Amino acid sequence: MRKNIILTLVLLVVCQSVVLGENKTEKWRVFELTLNGPSIGNPFTENQLRGIFINSKDTVRVPGFYDGKGVYKLRFMPSREGKWTYRTYSNVKALNGKKGSFVCIPAGKNNYGPVMVKDSMHFAYADGKRYCPFGTTCYAWAHQRKSLIDETIKTLSAGYFNKMRMCIFPKSYDWNHNEPIYYPFEGSAPTNWDYTRFNPDYFRNLESCIERLDSLGIEADLIVFHPYDRWGFSKMDRKTDDLYINYIIARFAAYKNVWWSMANEYDFMPAKKLDDWNHYLEIFAKNDPYNHLRSIHNGSIIFDHKNKYITHVSLQREETNEAPKYSRLYHKPVSYDECRYEGNINWSWGDLTGEEMTDKFWRGVINGAYVGHGETILTENPVRLGKDSNDELWWSKGGVLRGQSPARIKFLRQIIESAPGDLTPATVTASWMPYHALSYKNDFYLIYFNRDQPCSEILNLPKDKNYHIDLIDAWGMTVVPLDGIYSGECLVQLPGKPFSALRIVKKL
Repeated sequence: MRKNIILTLVLLVVCQSVVLGENKTEKWRVFELTLNGPSIGNPFTENQLRGIFINSKDTVRVPGFYDGKGVYKLRFMPSREGKWTYRTYSNVKALNGKKGSFVCIPAGKNNYGPVMVKDSMHFAYADGKRYCPFGTTCYAWAHQRKSLIDETIKTLSAGYFNKMRMCIFPKSYDWNHNEPIYYPFEGSAPTNWDYTRFNPDYFRNLESCIERLDSLGIEADLIVFHPYDRWGFSKMDRKTDDLYINYIIARFAAYKNVWWSMANEYDFMPAKKLDDWNHYLEIFAKNDPYNHLRSIHNGSIIFDHKNKYITHVSLQREETNEAPKYSRLYHKPVSYDECRYEGNINWSWGDLTGEEMTDKFWRGVINGAYVGHGETILTENPVRLGKDSNDELWWSKGGVLRGQSPARIKFLRQIIESAPGDLTPATVTASWMPYHALSYKNDFYLIYFNRDQPCSEILNLPKDKNYHIDLIDAWGMTVVPLDGIYSGECLVQLPGKPFSALRIVKKL
């Protein structure tokens, strides 16, 4: 009898531990509540579900969604440790009035929370850690076969980038004429869709891709609309757009690495008017419980980024060194998400050399902006049109990187991330020419000499401080300490070749 009692107590403790384990969620991770309800009628439009999550100091209202086959879900990202209680509200009896609680435990390793704007020009994670975007574009990688998705993730694991621009809808364009693995709505291709019924498998696949990016420390910059479409998704009416937007907010917003980009090349979508884009921005701003970053990307006409719902400037422009004028105009972080691509295709926007792509990164970063990468390298005859090529280009489908710039971008990323704090543009006079530079207070400078080939330069450093100087080869990816201590006006010997830079650090 005594042994039975002890065994029962042990089992109770084990069961209790399992329950407690299920009711613990890491800070900034996803707490998910799954409920069973009706599947008759159209649950996507007829049945509403929302939840209220309450902590000792916070109250957060969260939209729910229908996940198919009678399953409804609420996802919540807690931002404060401690006990949270929740209650559901629904017009469906089976979903209404459900109560519960969970404990938010401290964030684990490599979990810094969502990214937000810091001091108008910079970004930081929610825990205060610096975040400097070094992004890439891979529009339709999430809509490819599993083996190619896996290959993309393997490539990204090398640490070249910490942000990925990707489309929520599938894309139809050169080198991307295959059908997606799933479609977002019930119906049949090419255009026979029931826009009131979502395909949960489609969105679960996207969620898997978002989660896999997060596991690598990569932000998912989700492109909500784009013009490259043969299925009709770029021409949906506003009512349908609103239904779609609110559905993706309910599904994706609880993932900490999500950003919202209203469009890729918004001005190439004649079915949408300026008022539509302002309307979409407002929906995200008001309905996303976590206030994720919001942007809109242009083709020819730059959007008015003074819009109060836009958090940062997303540009398609070639001259990355012009960043200061956009910083002054908008007083927001500036990201050149598209500045042409390293490649050899027959389109002029996709034929940069590796050197040119690397130079654009350095010029943009040294002028206080952030720059995005893309790659369009054909292994087949580049004269052939994309629609006839079987090549899988990184920019369109992901897979493997073939270019020379990713390793150099990673090298620059390491230099920037190793700086003592947020870097801002500062002019350091070199000889007669004021080269652009970044600085942190008077403790750290980074100067890039563009594609010039100086053999020596005179620097005007603060006279009351002493500095060490490292010579950086941005293409060769080397860092060589220079002999001596430098202060005030000083002569620095340089190698007389392009891609030279200097890192100047105050002597302790």
